Amino acid sequence: MSAPLVEAEGIVKRYGPTVALADGRLTVRPGESHALVGRNGAGKSTLVTVLTGLQAPDAGTVRFDGESAPALADRDAWRRKVACVYQKPTVVPELTVAENLFINRQPLHRGFISWRRLRREAAELLATWDVHVDPEARTADLKVEDRHMVEIARALSFGARFIVLDEPTAQLDNREIERLFSRMRALQDSGVTFLFISHHLQEVYEVCQTVTVLRDARWITTAPVAELPRAALVEAMAGESVAERAAAVRETVADDATVALEAHGLSSQSYQDIDLTVRHGEVVGLAGSSASGKVELAETLAGLHTPTSGTARLDGRHLPFGDVRAALRAGVGCVPRDRHEQGLVTGMSIGDNATLSVLNRLGRYGFVGTRRTRGVAADLIARLDIHAEGPDQPVSDLSGGNAQKVVMARALASDPRLLVLINPTAGVDVKSKESLLARVDNAREDGTAVLVVSDELDDLRRCDRVLVLFHGRIVAEHPAGWHDHELIASIEGVDHG
Repeated sequence: MSAPLVEAEGIVKRYGPTVALADGRLTVRPGESHALVGRNGAGKSTLVTVLTGLQAPDAGTVRFDGESAPALADRDAWRRKVACVYQKPTVVPELTVAENLFINRQPLHRGFISWRRLRREAAELLATWDVHVDPEARTADLKVEDRHMVEIARALSFGARFIVLDEPTAQLDNREIERLFSRMRALQDSGVTFLFISHHLQEVYEVCQTVTVLRDARWITTAPVAELPRAALVEAMAGESVAERAAAVRETVADDATVALEAHGLSSQSYQDIDLTVRHGEVVGLAGSSASGKVELAETLAGLHTPTSGTARLDGRHLPFGDVRAALRAGVGCVPRDRHEQGLVTGMSIGDNATLSVLNRLGRYGFVGTRRTRGVAADLIARLDIHAEGPDQPVSDLSGGNAQKVVMARALASDPRLLVLINPTAGVDVKSKESLLARVDNAREDGTAVLVVSDELDDLRRCDRVLVLFHGRIVAEHPAGWHDHELIASIEGVDHG
């Protein structure tokens, strides 16, 4: 067995009275893809900040190739050891690929940037690591997977051979994920080592050889992936036995249940001729690749876009397009696709975020009652099981799972007749995912019509039926009880030409 490339032992990190990491441990060997998993708040992000030299641990040691980690202030030395590619890109979108690759270290000629040499060296770097991207392309125009590869190439250009991938697949569809994994395997063959962080446990089994589990800020286990069944991995993450459960048997929606949402002939640049209905007490899923149009369709129904043609009615009344506030008044609640960019106002408290959609109910004449806001927010915090100190706590302090619950709380606060959920469990831990999906069940029981857009099969299993979009058209409908291979075949276009 080869000597470790990276070793972290006994890592402790505190922020005031909060212990973010009590016993962080990690041993990564050269050339492997090593998964780091755990629920939100388990200590993964804290360990990564220590491994990448962004913060010093209060106790413990980090070694690279058997040598102590560089001094915290020696950023060049850290760049030669390790780099992190985050879920949110750190490239500058308006710059070209070449400019991003050599930002702050552009080749000079007589004191001026040599653009010819910059483009040449960028092309050589991309070719060396088999990254098929135009060096002169504007980075904002790249696909997410290509932006990831540009960031990896930039890190490799410093000499780093240990790359941390933090939720790299969160914004990718199945085909893009498989391409990213193929590139990871090729880079592994070239001597690159990965630390892979993901909430999608199936990805751990697809691309990683070893997995380390953190729970409650402590190391729990490290094991070969092939020797750790999925149920055992979930048990290690959750701290309790998680039996493989069959899908819950529930009564189907009655055929004579009242239709809540009715859409006819909806078309735009992303989808064509969409007809769909959702009845009260029914949960309908929308599945498809990232280019299928499913997200754009859901966002249209939530008031974010205006279709080029078609109509939609909610409880018989015209549903407004292109006006989120009007859609909210019409009875639509929405959990948007990106809680960071669209779902939360990070400078505000949990209570303020949770009640943004119902401010008109919290006061009169344009004034909002603070006491009433706190009361409504406290009720939502309890209802959604949000782990927080109270309504006044900044939402930026929350883990990913609890932050997503705040977004869900706001969507439910207005007692919507139609609830549109877009990737509702993206980037959250196992327990938070179950809690969020339980809210979907509650909404169904309350008679709410629910539309769920997701790339995760576990989200879609809660649906009474799943509609599959392919190139902007509905091509299949699967009633509850579908098999994974059937749905995946529809999504990938296997069974409809």
